[in-house]
Amino acid sequence: MKLPRRAFFHLAAGAAALPVASRIARAQTYPTRPVRLIVGFAAGSGPDIIARLTGQWLSERLGQQFAIENRPGAASNIAVEAVFRAPADGYTLLLVTSANAINATLYSGVNFMRDIAPVASVSRAPFVIVINPSFPAKTVGELIAYANANPGKINMGSSSTGTTPYMAGELFKVMTGADILHVPYRSTPEAITELLGERVQAVFSDVSSIEYIKTGKLRALAVTTATRQDVLPSIPTVADSVPGYEASTWYGIGAPKNTPAEFVEKLNKEINAALADPKMQARLAELGYTAIAGSPADFEKLIADETEKWGKVIRAANIKPD
Repeated sequence: MKLPRRAFFHLAAGAAALPVASRIARAQTYPTRPVRLIVGFAAGSGPDIIARLTGQWLSERLGQQFAIENRPGAASNIAVEAVFRAPADGYTLLLVTSANAINATLYSGVNFMRDIAPVASVSRAPFVIVINPSFPAKTVGELIAYANANPGKINMGSSSTGTTPYMAGELFKVMTGADILHVPYRSTPEAITELLGERVQAVFSDVSSIEYIKTGKLRALAVTTATRQDVLPSIPTVADSVPGYEASTWYGIGAPKNTPAEFVEKLNKEINAALADPKMQARLAELGYTAIAGSPADFEKLIADETEKWGKVIRAANIKPD
């Protein structure tokens, strides 16, 4: 039977609208069960803190638990692989960090941008050069002088080769010529424990060390960002002593490639809502973080830019994975 022209176009338009309606319906009901948020670092670390803040917000807003699952090791590659191998259904997410941008150059066969879809950026934070109060240096200049006078006598602890704290330390060594020995640990909290016990002399720490600084158990020499930070207003920058130095860490959320776009969009919207909330902003600031809201495309550009930056450092310093 031949359909009238008007009836044909009416049916065609209705058919075309079905996929859109289906996507909207799926987005409205997602999630219908708990979601895993996998973190490639230990509990208590900076990445873990951000994951738990984000997961708590999403749990409250979306009515399902966003459970944090810590899988530290291999500079977060273990966590990335777990997410990459998970179904692209929106129920397994990754806490993306600057380490992932570093690993794209450091490890052969790692192609983060190919395997993980960016969902939303969350925050950025400085590192802090911390030492045990018993160590004689009280400034970055004195640390450099001590390293030059005592080559190989300063042990710098970090959360393993390839992590951003490690790279911040390597950038420092490249720019100052300081002879400092790197000692890898499984996590920043473990490195901090060794620093408190005076088994290493310095750590480029994330902001999880702030409480130790405030209580006097550790001494902060400098923050690694280009400007001073409100959370540690009296602490100078490394650039005050080493012009041009800058390093920071950032966090966001990713998902397996081919995760439905409507799920990515919904998560992005909710995360941006969290970052606009005054209570969340205040909590981040208290911990030393700055919110960085944006679209999935904005987050993708951040990852690409950071991949290029740290790739240059890795090649210049001829850094190899452990």
